[in-house]
Amino acid sequence: MLGPTGHADTFARDNLPAIEDWPVIEAGPFRYPEWLNAGVELTDRMVERGFGDRVALIGNGRERTYRELADWTNRLAHALVDDLGIRPGNRVLIRSGNNPAMVAAWLAVTKVGAVAVNTMPMLRAGELAKIVDKAEIAFALCDARLLSEIEAVAADSRFLKRVVAFDGTASHDAELDRLALGKPTVFAAPPVGRDDVALLGFTSGSTGVPKATMHFHRDLLIIADAYAREVLQVGPDDVFVGSPPLAFTFGLGGLAIFPLRFGAAAILVEDATPPRLVEIIRGRGATIVFTAPTAYRAMLAASADPRTDFASVRIAVSAGETLPAPIFEEWTARTGKPILDGIGGTEMLHIFISNRLDDARPGCTGRPLSGYEARIVDDEMREVPRGTVGRLAVRGPLGCRYLADVRQRDFVRAGWNLTGDAFVQDEDGAFHFRARTDDMIVSAGYNIAGPEVESALLKHPAVRECAVIGRDDAERGTIVEAHVVLEPGATGDEAMVKVLQDHVKAVIAPYKYPRSVVFLDALPKTESGKVQRFRLRAGPAGAATPPGAALLAAAT
Repeated sequence: MLGPTGHADTFARDNLPAIEDWPVIEAGPFRYPEWLNAGVELTDRMVERGFGDRVALIGNGRERTYRELADWTNRLAHALVDDLGIRPGNRVLIRSGNNPAMVAAWLAVTKVGAVAVNTMPMLRAGELAKIVDKAEIAFALCDARLLSEIEAVAADSRFLKRVVAFDGTASHDAELDRLALGKPTVFAAPPVGRDDVALLGFTSGSTGVPKATMHFHRDLLIIADAYAREVLQVGPDDVFVGSPPLAFTFGLGGLAIFPLRFGAAAILVEDATPPRLVEIIRGRGATIVFTAPTAYRAMLAASADPRTDFASVRIAVSAGETLPAPIFEEWTARTGKPILDGIGGTEMLHIFISNRLDDARPGCTGRPLSGYEARIVDDEMREVPRGTVGRLAVRGPLGCRYLADVRQRDFVRAGWNLTGDAFVQDEDGAFHFRARTDDMIVSAGYNIAGPEVESALLKHPAVRECAVIGRDDAERGTIVEAHVVLEPGATGDEAMVKVLQDHVKAVIAPYKYPRSVVFLDALPKTESGKVQRFRLRAGPAGAATPPGAALLAAAT
């Protein structure tokens, strides 16, 4: 049963799925008061607990203490309420890269009781417009360097009415910063319920109408009090760094919620390339690292002396895609440091199955966190014998709640969350990943929907037909591979590969572009006209192409 709400704008609660379509949610050891504000808990409450003089955020050439962060977010909160008129329950889109200003904006939005919708800077106007329409967003806070795409949305949106810039660099000289200047450093946060929606996480890679996952104030604390406390054993002396965008729940947890919950520090960088991460870890003494498996291999390649460069690291956390055994073995052998695989998801907010420091094996995802249950089931939701591949089902203190979406019933069945992953459980009870059960392509930690890339390609006048699949790749785990039939007169050569790749980057987020392009005379199809993607996936690139096909693969 839902607790009380403090939302004046009831859109979020009104659009929760019907209670009978929820997964079973058991609070277990995670119990919080009825009235709870996660933004306050991560800032003002930390100052009250004695962490005021400790460093909270590092970025843009300076450090901010917990007291400075509390003061900053309180001034921003005053600006949101006093000058912009934002009320509890309003949805507020935040558009920025990974920098302290984005964390401050998110915390301020949470403090005022609004619902934060964090978005990646790579998203284009068309993608942002779908998010705005789905969540009926009237307000957007945007890094001043990234205004053009969101302003294009606002120009003809029936929902988005106000875009306010903030300065994501060190100067803090944009509209929101000026509004906050001189505001009080004390903010009386309006009462919000522990079961009030605090965050809408849009699932990466959604095609068509995007799916928005709904997370409560208590959920934001649960992921820290579960995974970060139990598995990472976070303490005030820890320093976090990593590459996942704060717009992803993996990044928001690992680079903001986890450190702030325990008085630790987070280093936030927009250019978190593997060589840059090596430099930061070595120079700043980072202790906990969050990134994707392929980045760990690239970090090793960028390091002249891994034992020295990673001497400060306590734990390397790998997620976003499964951690291949060879990367696990290479990392541990060359650094002497543990690397922990785990599985989470936007629907579940963060990691729910993980290896532990005293129980980590190559090729193994681990065991459920305290308070969570997991099992392997067949299509009828019957648990299968140990050693049998099946569908991963999980439940615990939080679970999937889609915003007004019939796909809720696909993800939740019989009270269990079905993650879309095929797993096997061994005789010791540990879980091992086998494959995705849907058609999502997971590349370097990003979920990419093949149909969305196909749609982008088909917008180019030279493309007659296309089909997109995932192709195994030694560097990125999987890459997007496009099989393209060109219009008569168009030439399938290296120049056309570059044209199509650039076109996709301009239409949708650049990371979704096809790194391999195969030109065909025709796509293999069934008699009913359905593309036979299994034939495209079979064997090496082009092995299943029809006779006479012109072929060019470019992995750039």
